[in-house]
Amino acid sequence: MLTVDKVGAAYGISPVLTDVTLEVRAGEAVTLLGRNGVGKTTLLRTIAGLHHPTAGRLMFEDADITRMSAHQRARRGIALVPQGRGIFPHLTVEQNLLLGLSALVDRKETSQQMPAYIYEMFPALARMRLRRGGVLSGGEQQQLAIGRALACRPKLLMLDEPTEGIQPSIVQEIARALTRICTELKIAVLLVEQYLDFAWLIADRYYVMQRGRVVTSGSTRSESPDTVAHLLSV
Repeated sequence: MLTVDKVGAAYGISPVLTDVTLEVRAGEAVTLLGRNGVGKTTLLRTIAGLHHPTAGRLMFEDADITRMSAHQRARRGIALVPQGRGIFPHLTVEQNLLLGLSALVDRKETSQQMPAYIYEMFPALARMRLRRGGVLSGGEQQQLAIGRALACRPKLLMLDEPTEGIQPSIVQEIARALTRICTELKIAVLLVEQYLDFAWLIADRYYVMQRGRVVTSGSTRSESPDTVAHLLSV
């Protein structure tokens, strides 16, 4: 589904990504690991079209999206839940969710209504749908950010550290939701995560980054988190 082929990226003259290659197959979950500052967020932003690559190629469903804008990629089915959530605090929960429908404007085969499974997957959002997003807890805001991304019926859902600052009970709810997103909705997931036990609950495969490069990859089904833990301090 997604192929990142020798992608580079920079901020000004400072390189951040160098020859990054990875793939995410349809319906699978992949986790991207590495210490802070190795380029994980930049890679997600580059895939989403929010940062321009300096080298390499991005393919999505056999189409070259390297030069496409962020809104064109969203309409093709790429959704990003950013670090910090990025919700609109003065809009209600329901209004935030409805904004996700904007990516469906060119997808005539898709219903322009909010999917019922969002409230079913996150029942707290149904109870709070008329509350402003800014009054929700951190965990509830994260659920809202994921729900808004799901409203555009993505084919690839990318999440940047979704457990950061979240209470344990909601972390478990998010884990269950992401598992269902892959297994039932058949949406591929690319997850940046520092909490290895959480990543191993969700992901089928992993990639580890160091200094802007992918240094190793493997299967979470056949390897334990201990396999890569020592690489995350480099």
